[in-house]
Amino acid sequence: MTTTFPSTSPPPVAQTGAIAWVRKNLFSSWFNTLLTVLIVAILSGMALDFSQWALTEAKWDVIPKNMGLFFTGRYPAAQRWRMWTLFGMMVVISGMTWGILAHAATRLFSRRIVIGFAIGAIATMLLPIHPRNHVILLSFLVLLAAGAWCGRWLTQTAPKVSQWWPAGWVLAYVLSLWLLAGGFGLKPVSSNDWGGFVLTVFMAVSSIVLCFPAGVLLALGRRSDLPIVRWLCTAFIEVVRGVPLIAWLFFGKFIFPDFLPVGSPTPNNLIRAIFVLAMFSAAYLAENVRGGLQAIPRGQTEASQALGLNPFLTTALIVLPQALKISIPAIVGQFISLFQDTTLLYLVDVQELLSMANTVLANPLFLGRRGEVYLFIGIIYWVSCYAMSVGSRRLERALSAEYRPVAIAGAEVQQREVGGT
Repeated sequence: MTTTFPSTSPPPVAQTGAIAWVRKNLFSSWFNTLLTVLIVAILSGMALDFSQWALTEAKWDVIPKNMGLFFTGRYPAAQRWRMWTLFGMMVVISGMTWGILAHAATRLFSRRIVIGFAIGAIATMLLPIHPRNHVILLSFLVLLAAGAWCGRWLTQTAPKVSQWWPAGWVLAYVLSLWLLAGGFGLKPVSSNDWGGFVLTVFMAVSSIVLCFPAGVLLALGRRSDLPIVRWLCTAFIEVVRGVPLIAWLFFGKFIFPDFLPVGSPTPNNLIRAIFVLAMFSAAYLAENVRGGLQAIPRGQTEASQALGLNPFLTTALIVLPQALKISIPAIVGQFISLFQDTTLLYLVDVQELLSMANTVLANPLFLGRRGEVYLFIGIIYWVSCYAMSVGSRRLERALSAEYRPVAIAGAEVQQREVGGT
């Protein structure tokens, strides 16, 4: 009796996991392999050069020595506690908004979020700043997590809170303006002393608050059946979009006062800059919203008319909410672009973050530190824009989860009606 053994064969190629993904996407052919090796070599060389510069040549003391100037500008040192209060308030309300949007999630703090918090804490401890500021920044991370937990708990306990939460942002904006300007028990601070990252955020938020309703009205006006309204909205959108933003900023600073009646007070430079930013972004936002309006099927309007809704209620309750939901990515992209456009305000004497960076570089003690300063500024802008992007994705998921049960219920009702007939 002879015994035969099966011939040996190589182990099967992995079909799932990281190795399979790398083989499929990076080394699927000789050309992709060559391209991957070339790109990795280039990126590795750039990373090595950057690491050598950052660890041996860069002089990072310029950051901690000017941290107050970067974030608060020339705001009086004795009143900077108001800025820390403002930051803490915004962190708490942002965390609560996160918790409200994620109230339906199975886990509020997923593994990726916990890792993100850990990376943020480590990066905070590595910053070359005073130990007291380390404690303050770490407390902001704790406030963000606590606000998220409170927001989720509050929404689960009282679901109607989410409907009134936008009023909380309005109240936070009013309190922020009070903390910045003073009055009503606080020492007044002139807007000429506002600056840095605080002023950048204030300008961006104020412009967003103004441009959103203006953009929606322009989009609706461009689709209006009234010729005068449609022509005026179209003319405004095309004229504003046809001129660069920097030209409009110079118009607001140097030419706009000439259109005012003789002897009338000239608006503050900050007010003019906010108005220009808002109107410029509203023209682009109107086109984004108009695209969302055109994506709504005509049957939605016909169904609402069959139910007896007038055109105003049809637009306000049926068409516009769906159009805004569709346009969320484009709208948030426009908001991010507006936040980045605030870097142009230093050309019209607004002391925002980039202007403070140029002020630091003009100091003889910090000549030649452009790499360190601009890298720090770039990181701040990237973190802010990425946070807005993450917030928009969570808002999309929250709205999708909110509308899905309604759609399923409608489908079930329709199936029952068909079955019954």
